[in-house]
Amino acid sequence: MRTAEQTEEIISRLEAEYPKAQCSLDYGKDYELLFATRLAAQCTDERVNKITPILFERYPTLESIAEADIIELEEIIRPCGFFHTKARDIIQCANVLIERHGGKVPDTMEELTDLPGVGRKTANLILGDVFGKPAIVVDTHCIRLSNRMGLVDNMKDPYKIEMALSKILPPEKSSDFCHRLVLHGRAVCAARKLMCEKCCVRHVCKEFEGADK
Repeated sequence: MRTAEQTEEIISRLEAEYPKAQCSLDYGKDYELLFATRLAAQCTDERVNKITPILFERYPTLESIAEADIIELEEIIRPCGFFHTKARDIIQCANVLIERHGGKVPDTMEELTDLPGVGRKTANLILGDVFGKPAIVVDTHCIRLSNRMGLVDNMKDPYKIEMALSKILPPEKSSDFCHRLVLHGRAVCAARKLMCEKCCVRHVCKEFEGADK
């Protein structure tokens, strides 16, 4: 594990390197982020951002999504993969939002994870980006980088990583920190190619320390 000082240094360096920490999924309405995140499972955000304008132009309201023909919806989102399951979840989720929540996206972990197709990762993204609440989005970048940096010790389980990071990250910075991990993971610390020479936190990174010995 990193010390409190090392963790603080990682946070501050990533803040300086990536000042604009924001979700890379495009959306206008709260529920659009919810559905875009569902489409992003096993798919790149770049591809999702090409599909969602078509999707939300065809179905401009939550009610129209709830009443959508599933075959038609599947054809629109087909490029995102797993389109049968994703279309089903989106339509069911739209109906639940209307029937149980008055058409509003709920703002608690319990209510969000009760929605069709919504797990803790998606729920945390909504809590952080839409409602500005403390949230830790544990995606593949977060898993990889938090282990490499030494913020967690050889953890792979997303829930355990979320709980571990919640103990060391300032709550008000946790959501943005996870967005910065995504940016850093894409730009510098990729799964197969580490560019440590370009890394702004290599001096406090457990992986770099091990490679340097």
